[in-house]
Amino acid sequence: MAHSLMPVVFVPHGGGPMPLLGDPNHRELTQFMRTIAADLQRPKAIVVITAHWEEEVASITYSPAPDMMYDYYGFPPESYEFKYPAPGDQPLAKQIQQLLQDQNIPARLDNHRAYDHGTFVPLMLMYPAADIPVVQLSLLASLDPVAHVAIGRALAPLREQGVLIVGSGMSFHNMRAFFSNDPSIKGRSETFDNWLDETLTAPHLTNPERAERLRNWALAPEGRFCHPREEHLLPLHVCWGAASQGSPVAQQNFNGLLFNTAISGYIWR
Repeated sequence: MAHSLMPVVFVPHGGGPMPLLGDPNHRELTQFMRTIAADLQRPKAIVVITAHWEEEVASITYSPAPDMMYDYYGFPPESYEFKYPAPGDQPLAKQIQQLLQDQNIPARLDNHRAYDHGTFVPLMLMYPAADIPVVQLSLLASLDPVAHVAIGRALAPLREQGVLIVGSGMSFHNMRAFFSNDPSIKGRSETFDNWLDETLTAPHLTNPERAERLRNWALAPEGRFCHPREEHLLPLHVCWGAASQGSPVAQQNFNGLLFNTAISGYIWR
């Protein structure tokens, strides 16, 4: 029954640690991340597909107490002192490995991988108590959109077990554009954002049509401009794959501006 399924959420996680530092450009996005959890039942565990971890084979954190990875540079000293002591979940990590392998997707457990900022930045805002077990899942270095949808589909059974699946990336990720004064950039980002919103939320589209659009995202209007490299978009493909059978139509639960570019978040219920 759809009402028994945990939602799936795609969270735009912002720039490095800036949402945690009170950056005024991130104020709207930070407030969004702080309020997501109020709209959800408390998960038994959280799986984060992070844009900041790529491996040849799908990799899953297996440490019972993952460390912190400050995978950014040039920020204030306090940026390197954040702690998110949420426990890992070894049985869940093994289950994820098995779910992937059952769909002929190679997967490995990683005893050493720490929480990168794609995981700890949104979770420090969403679940600051750090008292819910977290498992982090990598992207594939191939950056193949179809493979990432398949990973999501393999994870779908977790929704029936009270596990919250979080894709942590960005709906727009062109670093040069973020800091450009070119007045055309806002409109170009909005063009892709509108395409993405239609792809995920339009009720008239069928699942095969959504899958085809996501497979060919780079052909979308301004697609490759908004994502010169697609690692920040692919967590969304995993989310759609996980949601596509039980709740294929998303709701746009965030739409705002970050450095004058359109940014969106989504939830599948």
